[in-house]
Amino acid sequence: MLDLKYLRKNKETAAKQLQDRGVEAGALEALLAKDEERRALIAKVEEMKAKRNEASDKIAFAKRQKEDASEAIAEMQKVAKEIKEMDQTLADLDAEVQEAAAHLPNIAEADVPVGPDESANIEMRKWEPTDYEGRVHALTEAPAWLKPHYEIGEDLGILDFERGAKVSGARFLYYVGDGARLERAVYNFMLDEHRKEGYTEMITPIVVNDSAMFGTGQYPKFKDDAYRVRDLDQTYIPTAEVPLTNYYSGETLPAEDLPISFTALSPSFRKEAGAAGRDTRGLIRLHQFNKVEMVKFAKPEDSDSELEIMTNNAANILEKLGLPYHIITLSTGDMGFSAAKTHDVEVWIPAQNVYREISSCSNTRDFQARRMHITYRNDEGKLELVHTLNGSGLAVGRTVAAILENYQNEDGTVTIPEVLRPYMGGQEKLNKTPHH
Repeated sequence: MLDLKYLRKNKETAAKQLQDRGVEAGALEALLAKDEERRALIAKVEEMKAKRNEASDKIAFAKRQKEDASEAIAEMQKVAKEIKEMDQTLADLDAEVQEAAAHLPNIAEADVPVGPDESANIEMRKWEPTDYEGRVHALTEAPAWLKPHYEIGEDLGILDFERGAKVSGARFLYYVGDGARLERAVYNFMLDEHRKEGYTEMITPIVVNDSAMFGTGQYPKFKDDAYRVRDLDQTYIPTAEVPLTNYYSGETLPAEDLPISFTALSPSFRKEAGAAGRDTRGLIRLHQFNKVEMVKFAKPEDSDSELEIMTNNAANILEKLGLPYHIITLSTGDMGFSAAKTHDVEVWIPAQNVYREISSCSNTRDFQARRMHITYRNDEGKLELVHTLNGSGLAVGRTVAAILENYQNEDGTVTIPEVLRPYMGGQEKLNKTPHH
């Protein structure tokens, strides 16, 4: 949620900043007009309440003097009725202001590239393992035997999309045998790495209430994309960011504890409503997938550096797995709703000859904290909103897809990255398993 005081004081600047985020020109003007009406009514209500107090004093005085107070009582009843009506109008106006404000995205930081979509994103850096020669190379022509990960998985008998669709519908699957072991190895490795980096590991609820979804910015704007629990104000989480960031909702954190870092593995559920026809095969875009999430709570002056740390924590996983990647800074038109600045880590997918997002690390500054009322006491002892950050560390299925494609061999086997072998009982390769 944006600070209304900021929007009032910096109307023209804010209008331009919101326009960069794709907000229609009149939206801010309409909000501020409604807010002005609300504030004028607050002043009027205060005035009427002073009148009511005055009438109340008159009644008390008349009664003490044994005088007739009926005129004063009638006046007070009239004023009280007007106040009640005004309070209702004020409550309605408050709701309208909050609703309009809730649909405004976060304002981008000054150094974020301005542009309408991904075409304005900027590459920050690129990384390739030194031992990449001899494997499928990102910068050379792909060999004729190169296969996409879903074909590799089906050939090896470790990914079963057909039965997933039979039981649950499109974009669901079964991991079978070594496929299930590989997925488990990947997320255990990620969690262990993040624990070394100072993140506290959590297991969160996977169903949250509507206020939690509002807190992180998924509601009200993206309600249609969520898997809702029928007849309850509850939702299956689209990411562990929601329960992790809401952990401290309504609380004041001790300044000396900041920054606080959490990590969690969770299933994530997404309707992918706007993705019809995209990535219909494979692990890239599923309705249910595992993800390791990172979340941070930081002092405002530290959040920019914490974003760089978090981005490096995501990239570190790929480096240890020996997977090529690059990092891009998203433009104003490509960023998520709550983000003020986002770095995407994208992994190389050889069969598509392209980098695909595997982690999106965002600094939301005080946007989420204002919605969730998460504060700390600054050096002067004043309450101040914390800054919250989130990022994937990483999307597990996409990591499995990248491993299958980048480590595939001409004979159809897949070499298991060295760092994962201890999690798989020392196994070095994925071989064809008997079909069940």
